[in-house]
Amino acid sequence: MFAGEYAKRVYSGLAERNRGEDEFLQAVREVLLSIEPVVLSNPQMEQGAILERVTEPDRIIKFRVTWVDDSGKIQVNRGYRVEFNNAIGPYKGGLRFHSSVNVSILKFLGFEQTFKNALTSLWMGGGKGGSDFDPHGKSDAEVMRFCQAFMSELYRHIGADIDVPAGDLGVGGREVGYMFGQYKRLTKRFDGVITGKGLDFGGSLVRTEATGYGLCYYVREALRVLMDDSFENKTVVVSGSGNVAIFAVEKAQQLGAKVVTMSDSSGYIYDPNGIDLDAVKHIKLDRRGRISEYAQDHAKARFVEHKSVWEVPCDIALPCATQNEVTGADAATLISNGVKVVAEGANMPSTPEAIEAYQAANIVFGPGKASNAGGVAVSGLEMSQDSLHLQWTFDEVDARLQAIMAHIVSQSLDASTKYGLGNDLLGGANIAGFERVAGAMLAQGVV
Repeated sequence: MFAGEYAKRVYSGLAERNRGEDEFLQAVREVLLSIEPVVLSNPQMEQGAILERVTEPDRIIKFRVTWVDDSGKIQVNRGYRVEFNNAIGPYKGGLRFHSSVNVSILKFLGFEQTFKNALTSLWMGGGKGGSDFDPHGKSDAEVMRFCQAFMSELYRHIGADIDVPAGDLGVGGREVGYMFGQYKRLTKRFDGVITGKGLDFGGSLVRTEATGYGLCYYVREALRVLMDDSFENKTVVVSGSGNVAIFAVEKAQQLGAKVVTMSDSSGYIYDPNGIDLDAVKHIKLDRRGRISEYAQDHAKARFVEHKSVWEVPCDIALPCATQNEVTGADAATLISNGVKVVAEGANMPSTPEAIEAYQAANIVFGPGKASNAGGVAVSGLEMSQDSLHLQWTFDEVDARLQAIMAHIVSQSLDASTKYGLGNDLLGGANIAGFERVAGAMLAQGVV
């Protein structure tokens, strides 16, 4: 548990005030435990109440979203925006449309986003938002009407230099386009208020691929620095089959790995020959189908219903689905099957028990706030392009992304070494992100 009274007292107070917000408290506890060496060696942290301030969002905006479905029936959903911290730049973070969305999940995501954005070295604060609306099974017209209704409230709280949302789970190019169109209609402004836009109206090349590609660039650098190794001839297990998973598979294959699994909520596919990514893209992106369909057209592949991919032996595991998908038991299975590297493509997909197992076994572990920062990094680059009114080429953006992900590994290892933690990428990422945010907060006074 906590070595110092300050962190212990802050966490105890948070747990009391935020009962039932398990995801948020899990995220906070992980960070506070990691950054204790910084706090204990810097009395100004307690004097400036940095822990109290950095764990409390600046504001939480909650609103009703009323829209009309195709049958003419009025539907009501809840909308949210958690503006967590803007010490180093405007609030920045995605919008999630999913039935599971609640305040605890958005607070955890906004808190994580604050340090993730700091690690990119770009000027972005942390925020998150969304709705309990689920676009799956809805017509394009219904999704458009919902997005317009959602933005009719959200537009009051955002701006290119105030708060810049993006996509997330359930929010892709279609949803971003509808929301940007409504923002433009309401404000008569064409600016970089939201990222993930279409390429014809202010979007950036590489944005679709960014989180998955960035994850692999992070792993490539960690392999090189820590193990003098590469993706070449490695067996990789990936969970999920959304954008992050698809483009993680694509880049891992380009770097010489054999990826053998992908999954969705119904189960996973295992293909010993390596995933046929074109087939997956057709199923998941073109037709929005189920991953089980893959096995119907690939003789050596099999679909395993209602189980996780972590039972499949691999060298590298990339969780790209959702939070807490890798349990302590899953981690034990991965370790017994010889995994060498686990890097998170989703937000907080490993439970605390899983992380403890990785660390006890000396597995190279890339935490989500570092290893999946590629998406928000390219969002930040999109903001830069919007402000300059130009568009960089694919290769220019990709080169910047590669440099950012390599720098995140370097920052994490430098911070970890500075505080005597060895090659702890988790502790180092938390410390590096926290030091940047805390330094800005102290410099700006009590605000």
